[in-house]
Amino acid sequence: MRKIREVLRLKFEVGLSARQIAVSVQVGRVTVGDYLNRFAASGLSWPCSLSDAELEQQLFPPAPAVASEKRPLPDWAWVHAELRRPGVTLALLWQEYRLSQPQGFQYSWFCEHYRAWQGKLDVVMRQEHRVGEKLFVDYAGQTVPVIDRHSGEIRQAQVFVAVLGASSYTFAEATWSQQLPDWLGSHTRCFAFLGGVPEIVVPDNLRSAVSKAHRYEPDINPSYRDLAEHYGVAVVPARARKPRDKAKAEVGVQVVERWILAALRNRQFFSLDELNSAISVLLERLNQRPFKKLPGSRQTAFDSLDRPALRPLPEQPYVYAEWKKARVHIDYHVEVDGHYYSVPYQLVKKQLEVRLTARTVECFHANQRVASHLRSMHKGRHSTQAEHMPKSHREHAEWTPQRLIRWAEQTGPNTAGVIRHILERRIHPQQGYRACLGILRLGKTHGEVRLELACRRAISLGTCSYKSLESILRQGLENLRWPSSTCPCCRTTTPTCAAPATTTEHKESHHAAPSDPGQAANPAPARHAQGAERTTENPGHRQPELRGTPRPAGRPRAD
Repeated sequence: MRKIREVLRLKFEVGLSARQIAVSVQVGRVTVGDYLNRFAASGLSWPCSLSDAELEQQLFPPAPAVASEKRPLPDWAWVHAELRRPGVTLALLWQEYRLSQPQGFQYSWFCEHYRAWQGKLDVVMRQEHRVGEKLFVDYAGQTVPVIDRHSGEIRQAQVFVAVLGASSYTFAEATWSQQLPDWLGSHTRCFAFLGGVPEIVVPDNLRSAVSKAHRYEPDINPSYRDLAEHYGVAVVPARARKPRDKAKAEVGVQVVERWILAALRNRQFFSLDELNSAISVLLERLNQRPFKKLPGSRQTAFDSLDRPALRPLPEQPYVYAEWKKARVHIDYHVEVDGHYYSVPYQLVKKQLEVRLTARTVECFHANQRVASHLRSMHKGRHSTQAEHMPKSHREHAEWTPQRLIRWAEQTGPNTAGVIRHILERRIHPQQGYRACLGILRLGKTHGEVRLELACRRAISLGTCSYKSLESILRQGLENLRWPSSTCPCCRTTTPTCAAPATTTEHKESHHAAPSDPGQAANPAPARHAQGAERTTENPGHRQPELRGTPRPAGRPRAD
């Protein structure tokens, strides 16, 4: 209006032409002429004492309206309800309106008047939400006292509230706290109450939902994210200090406080179940209460809008799980509640995410599960899986007396006898593992046939040890002929290895004299079948001797 007044002033006070006024005010000459013609037609005189609004009304009067009976108004409540359906737009509804009312209003008028009608609704109905899309969740600010019958202690119960966006269908229940177990439990019971799950859950920024609030990338609580993945929903927290993001929840909480909690203000409750029973009765009434400015109720809107659009519940129920962070120790175990669980050894010193349920412990690295164990309550114990161990550790862990004996039996009975003897002579079988493995490794070096013969000879001589067998194989003594008195085939009983009398004797010679009576009667005891065979051999050929071997009388030692 300021330019219009300037045009009129320049015309009637200064006396400029329309062209000069157009240059001065920087508007078109045609526009200047239109302003002057409208002023002349209005019958006003200059100077004009009218306000800007009054002057505009005189210069630009509204066009005469067409009789309403000729141009019927749309049903705005029906339009508002239809807009919640997927893919429905104002343009589509306007086209349908014009098909039924050819003399109806134009599209711009249709949109303008719908927005004006929408602005008169309660705040709970102002936002348009697609059916089955959003569930708004929050806690009421008001609590309910619950009295312990035995101690008289009063505890304040928290009230969880959930509201569907399209239908405003409401769920409410009381819990002891807003902590994670109660928070997640309320969600599972809410989904069961609805009979399905929405696409999006919109929570507030409480700690059970959001680990760290952020305007653009909030950190969702891992357990809450786990629940969302189980039900296939997306968690989109409301922005901090932006109540319009969760207007449905705000109004839903207000409605629950007014129609449910206020109605229970004079009642006493002695258990949480008793309180929830009373809430459920009033909740049903609330959902069936008719809307003030819309047809139907929350229940009818839910049945016609949200219920068909909700996705089905998963077949398996959700199991509450906690998430923790743990670093892998040098022994490739993570400590969880005092118990140690193994993970692949390649993850040593890495930080993992651990998911704990009542029965299982799962470890994740880079969002991939790397280990799973049954949960143990034994403090200080270890749960170890063989596939998590390095190859060397795994082989060591697999060493057992039974396994070593079975391995030796593949070579032969004499080898198994030597292994069994070594294990039985130790206070702890583990003390003989290295010697047994060394003996079995001799089979790879010298061949299993030679090892079996060497073990037979060691048994006959009572020298069942790694050093004795190594000496026999190194000097090739396993194939020497057996004297009849020492040959195992000629004995009526299976020979057994005799233990050394003392540690000193064992150190002096690891080929100690046999304890067999038949050999002891021989005045010249042989080492590795020497002496008894000497009478039949070539006198010029000298048999090999071991250092420390007893020699027949009169025979000098050859060094």
